[in-house]
Amino acid sequence: MEEEIEFLLESLKEDMDKPLSHLDKALLKLRAGRANPAMLEGVSLEYYGSMVKLTQVANINTPDARTLFIQPFEKTMIQGIEKAILHSNLGFNPQNNGEMVIINIPPLTEDRRRDLVRLAKAEGEDAKVGIRAIRKSGMDEAKRMEKDGLSEDMRKGLEDDVQKMVDQAIATIDAKVAAKEEDIMKV
Repeated sequence: MEEEIEFLLESLKEDMDKPLSHLDKALLKLRAGRANPAMLEGVSLEYYGSMVKLTQVANINTPDARTLFIQPFEKTMIQGIEKAILHSNLGFNPQNNGEMVIINIPPLTEDRRRDLVRLAKAEGEDAKVGIRAIRKSGMDEAKRMEKDGLSEDMRKGLEDDVQKMVDQAIATIDAKVAAKEEDIMKV
C-alpha cells in the first residue's frame, strides 16, 4: 500500500508540472516591452511546400531591448518571413534590409500594459484550474484506495499530502504571475 501511495504522489507531481510548464510558455509569449525571440515562437511559414516554424528557417537575435533581428538561413526566405510576421497578428511591422528582417518593438502604452497583465492573470487562473482538477483526481484516488483497504488515517494523511502539493503549486503560479505583472508594468 505504501508503494501505491508513493506512486500516486509521484504521478500527481508529474501531472502538476504540466500546467506549470504551460504557464511558463504562455507568460513567455506575453511581451513585457522588451524584445524576446520567444515573441515569434508561434509564427509559421511555408518552406518548400510545408509549414515550418520561423525558428527552423532563421536565427532570431535581440541586439537591444527594442529590436529583433531575424537572419534567414537562405536569403530567398526574407519576403516569406516578412509576410508570415505580418499575418501572425502580433502587431509588428517588419522591415528588411536585403540581409535580414528587422523588427522594432514599440514601447507599450499604459492601456496595453493593463491588458497584458489581465492576460497574465487569466493564464495563471487557467493553470490553477488545471491544478485543482489534478487535486480532485488525487482525492478521488485516495478514497478509492480506502475502499481497497487503506486505513482512514492513512487516507487523511494522503489527502493532506496532496493538498500540500496543490498549495505549493498554486503559490508557484501566483509568484510567476506576480513577477510577470511587475515585469510588464515596469516602464
